[in-house]
Amino acid sequence: MTLKSLINVALFFIVCSVSAQNMQEGFTYLETGKYKQAETFFNIILKDFPNNKTARLCYGRAIGLNGQPEAAYTLFTDLLADYPNDFEVKLNYGESLLWNSNFTDAKVYYQGLVNEDPTSFAALLGFANTLSNLKEYEAALTMVNNALEVSPGNPNALVSKKYIYLGYAYQNQQAQNYDKAELLLTKNLELYGDDKDTLLNLANLYLIWNQLESAKTMYNRLAEQPEHKILALNGLALVEHLNSKEKQALSISTEAFNSLNKDTDKAITKQTTERYAQALIWNKKYKAATNLIDTLITEHPNENWVLALRATLNIYKSNFKESLSDYNSILANDSTSFDGNLGKANVLKALGHYDDAYTSAENTLKFYDNQKDAVNFINKLDINFAPVLESNASHTFDNGDNKAFAFSNTVEYPLSTKFKLLGNYNYRTTNNTVTDISATSSNLSLGLGYQLLPNITFKGTAGMTSAKVESTDYTQLLADLSFHIKSFKLQTLDIGYKRQIESFNAELLDRELVQNNYYANYNLSTNFNLGWFTQLMHTSQNDGNKRNLLFTSLYYNLLPKPALKVGVNYQHITFKDQVPTIYFSPEKFNVYEVFMNVIKNEDSAKPNTWFYNVTAAYGYQFIEDDAKQTTYRFQGAFGYKFSERSLLNVYGTHSNIASATAAGFTFTEVGLRFKWQFLNKAGFRK
Repeated sequence: MTLKSLINVALFFIVCSVSAQNMQEGFTYLETGKYKQAETFFNIILKDFPNNKTARLCYGRAIGLNGQPEAAYTLFTDLLADYPNDFEVKLNYGESLLWNSNFTDAKVYYQGLVNEDPTSFAALLGFANTLSNLKEYEAALTMVNNALEVSPGNPNALVSKKYIYLGYAYQNQQAQNYDKAELLLTKNLELYGDDKDTLLNLANLYLIWNQLESAKTMYNRLAEQPEHKILALNGLALVEHLNSKEKQALSISTEAFNSLNKDTDKAITKQTTERYAQALIWNKKYKAATNLIDTLITEHPNENWVLALRATLNIYKSNFKESLSDYNSILANDSTSFDGNLGKANVLKALGHYDDAYTSAENTLKFYDNQKDAVNFINKLDINFAPVLESNASHTFDNGDNKAFAFSNTVEYPLSTKFKLLGNYNYRTTNNTVTDISATSSNLSLGLGYQLLPNITFKGTAGMTSAKVESTDYTQLLADLSFHIKSFKLQTLDIGYKRQIESFNAELLDRELVQNNYYANYNLSTNFNLGWFTQLMHTSQNDGNKRNLLFTSLYYNLLPKPALKVGVNYQHITFKDQVPTIYFSPEKFNVYEVFMNVIKNEDSAKPNTWFYNVTAAYGYQFIEDDAKQTTYRFQGAFGYKFSERSLLNVYGTHSNIASATAAGFTFTEVGLRFKWQFLNKAGFRK
């Protein structure tokens, strides 16, 4: 070899050595995540050495990890063409498929790499991450475990395994396989200790599963980590709210909110502020909530999370139109917003736009497949419009020796969200054990209900009653027409006409006493727990007599769950003619009473739970100018909800108020009621 050749060889090795040494700086940039600096560094190298494989690889990684995945894919495609058998190039090409979210092609490619070298850690981990992105979690777990066998304890593989478990658990949660999801998340806790992400996912699972105490346990475990305490407090506040312990929820949320400072992570600050505003709303502290939300609107104009808070506040205050405007603004910002779509569905339902409410809820499911809240919302709407049969059997008696047995069936069959068919059949037999007079009556009515406007609903039925009594048999026309009007915010008005036969006892049935009742019911609710109900009724009878009735009730809601309210009632009745030997008909009659009512509503009761409604009242009645008399009234219902479609309850009433019966006697009724939704959803729903 000539001297010149030796010098050239020496220079080559010197250049390579210098290049490798100089590239160490770029390697460090890549290892420490400084991808922009790495991109600049290797770009300079490639200007001097455009064919340097290592520099091309490193430059491709730098741009791929710095937000240019398509350019990286092109670069690695070219590298693969130049070095088709280079395994390192193949690995980087495979990774570029992941950066471009081309998971289907990546799956096929990584399968080939693993077949080529089953002991390649990079190939096994890349394949595991690919399968995880495709939600093929069982296979992903197998691959990541194989990677950990090749490189035990490798931190990158352990991180991948954690997120594979989290993804697999979430997949099962969405499919409502809650036991399997819990098992996977518990396994994650065994592997990674009290990992924040796993504790939060497990707590969320328990919330959805309605295992609130278990969720509370998870949040308390998270709270033991000082850096995550605020997150834990936000979760604990939500648990207390779901347990209907609103004061505790506000106390916890206030602690979290007061813990915020300028160094707190922005995402946590947002979540905590949001929870605090919600807690104020849950506790009906509307002024404080309004002030906070107004400040947030100023600081974060038109941001969806703040608009959602204002929409929620307006729902609680029954300002549904204002709430709808906010939800529309949210959807204008982001048509896929969960809060926007499902929140809008709830408001549309409250406003009586049921078809639009269905559409909005179904839009939610387009973006959030099988989301539980959206599914439940649609199911509840379906229940509202599903055909229902209600049966009652009752026994009535009083201290005037009158006894009666009655049986009735009522059917509602909706044909759309606006229109439904109505039917009723009632059979009653009554007798007096002293006079030995007996009678029976059968009523059959058919009709319809129609939503004329979102805030006005009409109901009308017409039918016949057939009575068999001591002196004669007869038939009479029955009618019941009414309009239910949501007149203003928190106010409803019912106006109607009802034609009926007085059938309380056999003697009255024998007189064929027809009553034409014209009535109006007005109910006012407030945002400060006070309520007022008033009924006015004018009755004209075919015996020429007329009756006027006023009933009014002022009440206060003490507790929300179970609902507890106390109040005062006043009743005033006058009759044009007094015929006391035939029926109770004083010239003037007044009742004053105080009452207490506790209720766990059947509509809000969950399947396989009990519900109840108990009222006790005490007061005085004044008949004509007679001395006052003590009155009492007890009413109750106690039942069990077998499912969303069926329930059974017993009920009873006992009262000595003279107006409780047409004869003015102390009155008792006991009965059994069965309600059955005989189709699992609305008949008109496909």
